[in-house]
Amino acid sequence: MLGRFIVLIHGVIDWFYPPFRKVMPVQTFRYAACGGGNTLLDICLFMFAHDFLLEGEMFRTSYVTLTAHIAAFLFSFIFTFPIGFFLSRYVVFEESSVRKREQLPKYLAVVMGAILMNYFCLKVFIETMKIQPLASKILTTVFVVAFSYYSQKYFTFKSKPDDTDEFS
Repeated sequence: MLGRFIVLIHGVIDWFYPPFRKVMPVQTFRYAACGGGNTLLDICLFMFAHDFLLEGEMFRTSYVTLTAHIAAFLFSFIFTFPIGFFLSRYVVFEESSVRKREQLPKYLAVVMGAILMNYFCLKVFIETMKIQPLASKILTTVFVVAFSYYSQKYFTFKSKPDDTDEFS
């Protein structure tokens, strides 16, 4: 069942690949498609949680109080983290030589690095450099996507040493 689902995802993504063949390798395209889809899901879940579940209000428990945007971020993260790992493991980097039980902690470390990179880049671009928020977010996204792709490719899901690099 899982194998058929992965084949279906490959088929859908690879159907859109031919126009991009001269620009990027299939693995990079799959990473962009899976990451883009997961990012879109993340934004939708964030907005749903923020606007409908929390109605923009603080989230209070007996232990902690969170702002609506932080609680919504955590809500969306609960869903998109495992989906992102699944897509990376089985659709994008299926040739990995790293043992499966090592991949999840490595994936989490890279995701945490990306979250910190987002935070610090936005702080610097907006508050220090006075760049407009949308432009800052776009610039930050470029850096974070590059960091995430290369970290996942060469750290979390690295291939066997004798494999050739797709860009050579």
